[in-house]
Amino acid sequence: YNRVWIPDNEEVWQSAEITKNYKAGDHFLHVQLEDGTELNYPVDPAALPPLRNPDILVGENDLTALSYLHEPAVLHNLKVRFVESKLIYTYSGIILVAINPYKQLPIYGDAIIHAYSGQNMGDMDPHIFAVAEEAYKQMARNNKNQSIIVSGESGAGKTVSARYTMRYFATVSKSSSNAHVEDKVLASNPITEAVGNAKTTRNDNSSRFGKYTEISFDQSYQIIGANMRTYLLEKSRVVFQSENERNYHIFYQLCASAMQPEFKHLKLGSAEEFNYTRMGGSTVIEGVDDRANMLETQKTFALLGLKVDFQMDVFKMLAAILHLGNVEVTAVGDERASISLEDKHLNIFCELLDLNCNKMAQWLCHRKIITTSETVIKPMTRAQAVNARDALAKKIYSHLFDFVVERINQALQYPGKQHTFIGVLDIYGFETFDVNSFEQFCINYANEKLQQQFNLHVFKLEQEEYMKEDIPWTLIDFYDNQPVIDLIEAKMGILELLDEECLLPHGTDENWLQKLYNNFVNKNALFEKPRMSNTSFIVQHFADKVEYKCEGFLEKNRDTVHEVLIEILKESKFHLCANFFQDNPVSVSPFSSTISIKSARPVLKSPNKQLRMTVGNKFRSSLSLLMVTLNATTPHYVRCIKPNDEKLPFEFDSKRVAQQLRACGVLETIRISAQSYPSRWTYIEFFSRYSILMTQQELSINDKKQICKTVLQRLIQDHNQYQFGRTKIFFRAGQVAYLEKLRSDKLRHACITIQKSVRGWLQRKKFLRIKQAATIIQQYFRGQRTVRQAITARTLKETWAAIIIQKYCRGYLVRRLFQLIHVATITIQAYTRGFLARKKYRKV
Repeated sequence: YNRVWIPDNEEVWQSAEITKNYKAGDHFLHVQLEDGTELNYPVDPAALPPLRNPDILVGENDLTALSYLHEPAVLHNLKVRFVESKLIYTYSGIILVAINPYKQLPIYGDAIIHAYSGQNMGDMDPHIFAVAEEAYKQMARNNKNQSIIVSGESGAGKTVSARYTMRYFATVSKSSSNAHVEDKVLASNPITEAVGNAKTTRNDNSSRFGKYTEISFDQSYQIIGANMRTYLLEKSRVVFQSENERNYHIFYQLCASAMQPEFKHLKLGSAEEFNYTRMGGSTVIEGVDDRANMLETQKTFALLGLKVDFQMDVFKMLAAILHLGNVEVTAVGDERASISLEDKHLNIFCELLDLNCNKMAQWLCHRKIITTSETVIKPMTRAQAVNARDALAKKIYSHLFDFVVERINQALQYPGKQHTFIGVLDIYGFETFDVNSFEQFCINYANEKLQQQFNLHVFKLEQEEYMKEDIPWTLIDFYDNQPVIDLIEAKMGILELLDEECLLPHGTDENWLQKLYNNFVNKNALFEKPRMSNTSFIVQHFADKVEYKCEGFLEKNRDTVHEVLIEILKESKFHLCANFFQDNPVSVSPFSSTISIKSARPVLKSPNKQLRMTVGNKFRSSLSLLMVTLNATTPHYVRCIKPNDEKLPFEFDSKRVAQQLRACGVLETIRISAQSYPSRWTYIEFFSRYSILMTQQELSINDKKQICKTVLQRLIQDHNQYQFGRTKIFFRAGQVAYLEKLRSDKLRHACITIQKSVRGWLQRKKFLRIKQAATIIQQYFRGQRTVRQAITARTLKETWAAIIIQKYCRGYLVRRLFQLIHVATITIQAYTRGFLARKKYRKV
């Protein structure tokens, strides 16, 4: 082939045709670009430009099928499929690459689901349904739990992919009962998206929390229920949104429905009237009807069995948060702040939650400091009072979110015993903004853990498996992100230093940042201090360098609300509010919750308990549990790619796509898939599965391992397509599918033979029954005919005899009559002649 790829600043890689033969030692390669430009491209003999694949291979379903596997080939193949063929899914070995089309496509209907049901992965075009079917099939075949890990940048389409995956399971595993469990599982999505998703600059429906949904199956592999685990809700979004961003969808749905009769008592208005919803300056999303979405949210609440009273209690809490954000805090001098008792929104807030208005106005502007010897009431500045107000709003919303998730889980509980489950992970993508705070740090930390899990599964465990089985293997270098994880979570790492600073009564963000500088600058290559800033730090993540601003880290990690405000909320007669903030919640109503809150009095709590209660520590623990769960299942990977930052349909920005391909491990997977044996079976498993393909002579061998080797050498002529390990057989991509086809063909042939024999027996039985019936009919018919024939002969004889008799009788009668007439005639003649003669005689 005489075409190569050369680097390009705009398109990352550009195709060029070699116009003059290259000889060893040449420093330039004479090429012609596609636009006709001729170029002398400088080359290094040790690193020549990558070759381009022939046109017949461009557009392959699986990137590992390309002859030349490298970044430009992968990028070009994805671009051709996405832009020219409008295909958004492509396989990359064991990974499904999904590119967000930013457009609704007609490829997710029930007919498509049924088309993929029962098919082997690779038999049909790449699709999210194919991955779901593979997980479902492996669960049913091996009785092992599965996980589908959907990852990618914010706006790459993770939530939609997870939603379609769950819909696939609900469709193909419908139970025969009338419980509509599948509908309830799907109904959880609109609710969690309403209370946990928001518009960001990168995504109109960005998940601001992580979600791992376990879909439970019984022994018949029908859905019996589900359970949802959530991670790190972005609470700060409740009180602050950047430009062109929105708060959580549910607030705008509620404001859009404010004029409806059932919501009049909430005293709401348009989203532009509330501080917490207008801050980003973008209260609407193009093409989204918040009022219609509110109806959908209410409908799904009802589908889950959550009654109207429950819904109204939730909406009352949400409305109270909006009114709380509009409470006006005024400065009284430099050291004090106050809130008017006549404040309209304060009174509505207290009315909705049934709170003491005087106490709330006082303690939003004052704090109580308790020491071992005395209690001091200290006024707060306006900034501190605003922070206290916002902290209360965040706390109420986070408890409400957890409460809604808890009630969804209760609605999805199942009476039977779980046999297996398939987990669907939809968690925030790697993020980097102009200003990155504590939330982005935790989100990127979670992505580091997920990337490590991917590395372990696809690379480390793969290579270790070959070594353990004595399979010839060449180690492939890949980016191991364990060092950056150690930087974050190891002893004296970033999180531990943050927790340590949170323990100090006078700990500050600046002191914590200085400790980071002292511990890591010039000592850890993954940590940097910005040249022009003393309030930020830089971490080199697996995907990119990210600069974090230290402001707010301690406050968000502590996640505290002043104790007096909590006591006021506990005194509420609104059962939902009071029960949220009980130290030991009890089920005093159908809407009880088991959520507890962390006190703001560190001096009265043990350091160990306080350390356990920090957001960072809890998040680290929950992530570890998630990793344990994922590692105990068979993972399936969906890598979502964002094609451009402008959300334009079927527009392909090569730079952005290449950046994501490098970061998410797709290129390494291509290399390892091309060189490795992705499918593996133990000899016992292979014998049990494919004994049907073995001849009687092969089965007569006593050693099952030798039987497997013999039958494989007969079935697959190319010995490079498999390798025999000590305990397993390793197959190249596609070989197991080939064996499955042979097995299916053999089973189909056996089935046809059985069907042929059974159908022949049934037809013979039917024939004999018909024959017997025909014989009986013939017997009776012939008898009747014989009888009829006998009767006819006698009749003929009798008739003939009758005719003869009649003839003679008639002749006798006629002769007799004739004789009488003749005698009479003669007599008459005689008398007449005599009379005439006498007359003549007399005359004469």
